[in-house]
Amino acid sequence: MRTVLLFSRGEHRRFGYAALAMFTSAALLYLVPLVPQAIFDIVVNDGRNASAFSRATIEWLGGNETVRNALWRPALVMCVLAFLAAIGVHFKARLAMGAAERIARRTRDRMYDHVQRLPVATLDRIPSGDLIQRCSSDIETARNFFGNQAPEILRSVLMLLIPLPIMAMLDWRLAIASIVCVPVMLVFTAVQFRRMGPSFGTKELTEASMTANVTENLTGIRTVRAFGRGEFEKQRFEKSSGAYRDADAKLYRLFANFWSVSDLFCFAQQVIVVGLGASFLAQGSLELGAYFYFLTVVTMFIWPVRMLGRMVVESGKALAALARLDEILREPLERDLDPNAADAQPCAITTRGMHIAFSNVTFGYTNGAPVLHDISFDLPAGKTLALVGPSGAGKSTIIQLLLRFYAPTSGSITIDNVPLTNIPRASMRGQSGVVLQQPFLYSKQLKANLLAGVRAAPAHDDALTAATATACIHDTIVGFPEGYETVVGEKGLTLSGGQRQRVAIARALVANPRLLVLDDALSAVDMHTEVSILTALREQKTRPTRIIVAHRLSAVVDADLILVIDGGRVLQRGTHATLTQEPGLYRTLWQIQTEIEELPQESEVAR
Repeated sequence: MRTVLLFSRGEHRRFGYAALAMFTSAALLYLVPLVPQAIFDIVVNDGRNASAFSRATIEWLGGNETVRNALWRPALVMCVLAFLAAIGVHFKARLAMGAAERIARRTRDRMYDHVQRLPVATLDRIPSGDLIQRCSSDIETARNFFGNQAPEILRSVLMLLIPLPIMAMLDWRLAIASIVCVPVMLVFTAVQFRRMGPSFGTKELTEASMTANVTENLTGIRTVRAFGRGEFEKQRFEKSSGAYRDADAKLYRLFANFWSVSDLFCFAQQVIVVGLGASFLAQGSLELGAYFYFLTVVTMFIWPVRMLGRMVVESGKALAALARLDEILREPLERDLDPNAADAQPCAITTRGMHIAFSNVTFGYTNGAPVLHDISFDLPAGKTLALVGPSGAGKSTIIQLLLRFYAPTSGSITIDNVPLTNIPRASMRGQSGVVLQQPFLYSKQLKANLLAGVRAAPAHDDALTAATATACIHDTIVGFPEGYETVVGEKGLTLSGGQRQRVAIARALVANPRLLVLDDALSAVDMHTEVSILTALREQKTRPTRIIVAHRLSAVVDADLILVIDGGRVLQRGTHATLTQEPGLYRTLWQIQTEIEELPQESEVAR
């Protein structure tokens, strides 16, 4: 109930009005059979043993003789009552569904915003397909609960409770007999609900697993085809699909038991009323009108009570969905500032370039061994740092710590002598231009992709052209039939790998960042283009602080500081000139790469 009330916050008044509309509608519906009941007692049986209510009803309609000669009058009254009840149902549906739609809208927006601000470590732990399932299917299930199931549960309760005083007034014996099966049915429903609850949760988990499988397969479809794993992926999907089918089939078996037994209870309740009422009628202790009313009313409330069981059981799925949504919304967000710092205030960064310092930084992922050990360096503003070393050495992890995707296990990071934990993430990331080895492009126009990192005033076309020229992609773009308006495919897959990297570099430059990070961002371009890009970057009028992660050492020869990293530790530090003169990993890598680059020339000379 806490979760239900939390999600329905702001709509309680509308649900209250919907409940009032339901109560009015149900009350009017139970007034309808009272009209023919009065006719049976007064007009048909000449008023023998008729109740005061029946006599008052006939008098209100014009009297016995008038009603006998104008039966259209009670028929008209019944139609008016039914029409007013229908209006109540309309307002109930309108209010409840409107509130449910607003709840779903707010929950979607809230979930999307929350997921956007979750720590990267949390996103690493939760499969993307599972998040998609929660943000789509689970929210739709919750919407259906608030708009349909919860109102129907209340309606079923009202349909049972409202006629009880009237039935007791007409004949207390038959009133008790009319609800004798209801407690048994409710107990049976409660037992079924407890049995079905875990099955609903299992179904949600298997559906999320299947969705994650599909998402992963579509994301890596080219890899799947390149390695001929189509049959393997098909079998993997069949396994997850089969698990979902089995979970769904188990639920339907439980539903089959529930429907059959609940139908038996409903028919048994009607048989009891028909048989016992006929016996009372034959003995003369029950009026014909009252007998008619009981037969009608039992049919009116027994099936809603039976539907009450269905709604309660199916609400188990909704409660499981709400619990899954609440689980994500309870995940802590990224802490923007360090609450334990004495001067934990947002720090405005306004000067060009960033002075970056790592001091004895150690970091390990959750429940894992440290991947960085005692990393220290001092990079003045406007200078270039190069990180080189074998794959898995920890180079990209340093970048992720700098962008506050993760927090160091120990040690400190400062920007312009201000602790990084005192700088808002949005401020740090908003003044950084990051280019990854496998850049992500939106399925939009190239111009829209290039302007994706601009957060201030829109970039001028001259700035856009200058950035693409620096990244050596301008001539390629204008060569497309639609130029800068060319729409790239999903993730930019209609472009080559080198083109995607150059577009990403231009995107980072358009934002005019204070920190430019190239995380192996030149791996897919040829050496001639690499030299052109690096030369253009060196000749920029503004000099942001640069961090270059590279495996090709030709990209870092002009760096002001080079760190050679292996196993999460700094093995060497210096410039290209000093490192090539001292024995170590850097000189070994330089010699190997120089020899490889000279091989084609030697082959050409030999030929």
